[in-house]
Amino acid sequence: MNYPTGEQIKVGDILKVWDGCKGVVVCSIEDGQYSDNYTEKDWAYLKEGILINTDEAGLIHYTEPDESFELIQRKS
Repeated sequence: MNYPTGEQIKVGDILKVWDGCKGVVVCSIEDGQYSDNYTEKDWAYLKEGILINTDEAGLIHYTEPDESFELIQRKS
């Protein structure tokens, strides 16, 4: 899955989900990327998309990118 800019969304990215809501990408399911706390064993059943952990709305599963997604910080 990509940002509106075309850049790939990666696990560990901090992104703006919408105005007033930011989060950390914890899984990129179709890319096979999972963080330590969100494992493939627990989340691969979703089969596609990304999981974003936000303070404002909790854990969100997206199967398509949203136009409002904006990279704030990439994990080094």
